[in-house]
Amino acid sequence: MTSYLILHGWQNHRPEGHWQHWLADRLTELGHQVSYPQLPDPDDPEPDVWLAELERHLAAGPVEVVVAHSLSAVLWLHAAARGLPGLDAVTRVLLVAPPSDAVLRSHPEVAGFAPPPLEFTLPCPTRLVAGDDDPYCEEGADRLYGAPLGLPTDVLPGAGHLDPDAGYGPWPAVLDWCLDPAAGFTSGPDRRRAAARGC
Repeated sequence: MTSYLILHGWQNHRPEGHWQHWLADRLTELGHQVSYPQLPDPDDPEPDVWLAELERHLAAGPVEVVVAHSLSAVLWLHAAARGLPGLDAVTRVLLVAPPSDAVLRSHPEVAGFAPPPLEFTLPCPTRLVAGDDDPYCEEGADRLYGAPLGLPTDVLPGAGHLDPDAGYGPWPAVLDWCLDPAAGFTSGPDRRRAAARGC
């Protein structure tokens, strides 16, 4: 059994149609320990409050695998930059579709989440997955985050922000990675495989 922490992004109230909801259900069905918390005030979040929540979940652990989407991907970078307690117990992390500094600063509700200088070492193996046409990171997540941090990066064609609007409800590739970190990512949600898994 593996313990997972799944972290959502801005304005995300954990809708059932989101791939993170689907992932939490699949991992739970397979007998894993899964925490998929609703972070406080998702429409108007405070960085320090979210960091405190992250620290609380890590302390309640153990947390072995973290899957963070959008704003929470940047939250993880803040946690690493600050040396948040508990990070060193995590064995691997997946950062999905982090928004750019320019986008975050253009929205007062999340401007405080603008990424820290990327001058730190991440505490555990970390992988980045992003769309090549993400409207929240037009500069390219691989260039803004992957290259500076030395992260293995999967850039998926036409994947947008990897959210339900881009078709990412069931996403078997992310489940495959959770079960096996050597698994690769497809260019999009595989509806035939999702159907075969009874989703």
